[in-house]
Amino acid sequence: MIRFQPARNHETLGDAFFDRVAPADFPQTILRHRDQRWAARMGLADLTDTQWLAHFGRFTPLPGSLDQPLALRYHGHQFRSYNADLGDGRGFLFAQGHDLADGRLLDFGTKGSGKTPWSRGGDGRLTLKGGVREVLATEMLEALGVYTSKSFSLIETGEELYRGDEPSPTRSSVLVRLSHSHIRIGTFQRLAWLEDHEGLRQLLDYAIANYYPDLTDAADRPAAFLEAVVGKVAKLGAQWIAAGFVHGVLNTDNINITGESFDYGPWRFIPAYDPDFTAAYFDETGLYSFGRQPDTLAWNLTRLAECLLPLSSIEKLEPALNTVWPTFRAELPRQMLRRLGLTPDDTESDGAFVTDLFGFLAASKAPYEQFFFDWRGGAASAERAARSPSAEFYASDAFRPIANALERYSPADNLNLDHPYFARQQPRTMLIDEMEAIWAPIAERDDWTLFQNTLADIAEMRQAYGIIP
Repeated sequence: MIRFQPARNHETLGDAFFDRVAPADFPQTILRHRDQRWAARMGLADLTDTQWLAHFGRFTPLPGSLDQPLALRYHGHQFRSYNADLGDGRGFLFAQGHDLADGRLLDFGTKGSGKTPWSRGGDGRLTLKGGVREVLATEMLEALGVYTSKSFSLIETGEELYRGDEPSPTRSSVLVRLSHSHIRIGTFQRLAWLEDHEGLRQLLDYAIANYYPDLTDAADRPAAFLEAVVGKVAKLGAQWIAAGFVHGVLNTDNINITGESFDYGPWRFIPAYDPDFTAAYFDETGLYSFGRQPDTLAWNLTRLAECLLPLSSIEKLEPALNTVWPTFRAELPRQMLRRLGLTPDDTESDGAFVTDLFGFLAASKAPYEQFFFDWRGGAASAERAARSPSAEFYASDAFRPIANALERYSPADNLNLDHPYFARQQPRTMLIDEMEAIWAPIAERDDWTLFQNTLADIAEMRQAYGIIP
């Protein structure tokens, strides 16, 4: 039974915030991935494959939601250069609905769904490899406890695309991602650039009503909103670091107001701790490197604060913005200890432990994800760690202070060390060579076995770490 609870809230902003568009008419629709867990959360798990393809490949409207897709308007800084010619160029807001578990509003956004007024000469399409990469990124990040969009659906579309950064012609796809919001910092930047102060106020009111209703009666709503977004985004930055993840393209149009990681292009996971590790081959200066991600998020949040100035004042917005670093410094140890299945102690000692841990990981070049896997539960996993492929790193004198610190922490309630996942010698990882290995049989002989097996492996990891759902 379909229990979908529809919404069309974004439409209430009015036509000045979006363009009504039509989806591309694809030659084929071949279902390659559907997220049944989140389909259940959205009341859509009972859709047949035929119905699924109609809604998420042909974009037949979901009952009660948007009658026509909306290509959203926004601007943004791209590698710190302002671009006033952005907007949804190969995607749109297809529908909105409510999470049956918590009632929150969720967006069904697309990638590769065709040309829009903002395509800027592009074809509005997505390569199949790009779609596969996004599915793998979101599944891994969710399993690692990162607040991320969900790759709700991936459908191959039967077109041949030409791209300069991969062998062409290549296969095409359309992705539907589920997110709590597609309103970006760049959405506010566009209105500030246009000096549309009434539009800014309207967007702020909408954001508070739909995503931060507890701020409705705040004394200074813009400042309260900024502080709330700062808190969410700073926490996301800490989650990325704890997961060893590099987003790759942290432009202001890729940061949304709910602090949710989304839009995965040249993403990577680090093999070993390296602040200078970059994901994008075109990031020649390392602007968006692993270690610079928190600074970039703070820079982007400053741009949001500037947009809100016409609605408030520097005196009120500056204190809200200045919470970014205290929040990040407090959140990073929490996220690192969460990954280790340990209970935080106090901010100062936890921070010192994380500093020492990064020092060890940087000097030793021990495999990043292997460390968190080996030492989940701290001292409770000492015997497991001694059998690890990385055991030589833990036997060194340099590791002794880390081992001593781990002994001081109490295990968290959801340690779950008896899960079969922790009987393995090595954790599930998603380094670039693994990603390429998953893609190779799809490209060569349309063999999706390794892709499906990988998703099952990630699901086991998610269960072991107690990530809900």
